[in-house]
Amino acid sequence: MTQYDVAVVGAGVVGLATAFKLLEREPSLKVLVLEKEVKVGAHQTGHNSGVLHSGIYYQPGSLKAENCRLGRLSMIEFCKTEAIPHEICGKVIVAVSEGELPLLDTIFQRGQANGVRCELIDAAALAELEPHAAGIRAIHVPDAGIVDFKVVCRRLAERLTTAGATLVYETAVADMAERDGAIVLRTKRADYVAKKVVTCGGLQSDRLARMSGMDPGMKIVPFKGEYYELEPQAAKLVKNLIYPVPDPAFPFLGVHFTRMIGGHVECGPNAILAFGRECYGKFEVAPRDLFESLTYPGFLKLAAKYWRVGAGEFWRSFSKAAFVRALRRLVPAVQGPQLKVAPAGIRAQALMVNGKLVDDFLILEGERVINVCNAPSPAATSSLNIGRYIAERVLDRRPRAEA
Repeated sequence: MTQYDVAVVGAGVVGLATAFKLLEREPSLKVLVLEKEVKVGAHQTGHNSGVLHSGIYYQPGSLKAENCRLGRLSMIEFCKTEAIPHEICGKVIVAVSEGELPLLDTIFQRGQANGVRCELIDAAALAELEPHAAGIRAIHVPDAGIVDFKVVCRRLAERLTTAGATLVYETAVADMAERDGAIVLRTKRADYVAKKVVTCGGLQSDRLARMSGMDPGMKIVPFKGEYYELEPQAAKLVKNLIYPVPDPAFPFLGVHFTRMIGGHVECGPNAILAFGRECYGKFEVAPRDLFESLTYPGFLKLAAKYWRVGAGEFWRSFSKAAFVRALRRLVPAVQGPQLKVAPAGIRAQALMVNGKLVDDFLILEGERVINVCNAPSPAATSSLNIGRYIAERVLDRRPRAEA
């Protein structure tokens, strides 16, 4: 049985970037990547909005802020080197009422603290950038961009294969055990042995952490984001990226408009409890996952706190008219017939038992296993820097936990 130096569990963009950075730093390593699906980037990465984030929203000094700033630069350089289509198109964060101006100012101040190039602009300047956007003031973030992270994943996989890594698909890890100074990864296909293991399981991250013997102190609760796409004749209503000022009464961003790298424009998402960690269809249900979510004290506390706003999100899931009304706050010219249903995504939200969302990246390290337990947006933008960070932890053998 081959023994690997490092096994990475999960072939989303964070897992692949970690394997890539390991081999970039030490090309002689025997690296294994295990993926339970038939392809790379099958879940969160493959349903990503494709935005290269600037880091404007995040708490200064947080892992999100630091990794987003450095990771964005690394991702742009990788895309240039690999000739992956991408574009630095800019975005606007739009205040549509006087009541939103204080929070807009707070976001601007965070951007300044995080070293993000951004500018407060008035309605006239906003109209030059996004002629169809409503707003009395906005933040212009010129360095935001777009890319297809599925293409990034495929290129990373190609580079890994060329570098000698072993990628195994359709192989879900069922258990882990330490034996003779290594970790045995048990799957239905075979057992795999590695001196070090990094789990980047996204929607399954808490389960993988517990398999490794760690208690992550949280549970993944899946939230589905549903989208519409503007019909081609209406795509001209949006030039680049139009975002709202986040609602402080709700822990998610709110509906926005995103021009994708292929040229089409997606609108959304709402945010509702998914009926399973990988259930993208409206009526698709995974009974075990749903039971876990509905009986988890953390979710019950979150739902009790945000039930009014959550009810509105749920209503928009079934009422296109309600969804359109939410979109028209930002772009009033949008009409229902101009929208068609687009694929949904699911966010792996780490939730504490007290009902608080884990807001930052959460990376836990044991002696032989590192678990990436929470890596929501901007993880895709940040992935190469997250990978570098983890590679240093693996190869420098410095036990450490970060939250």
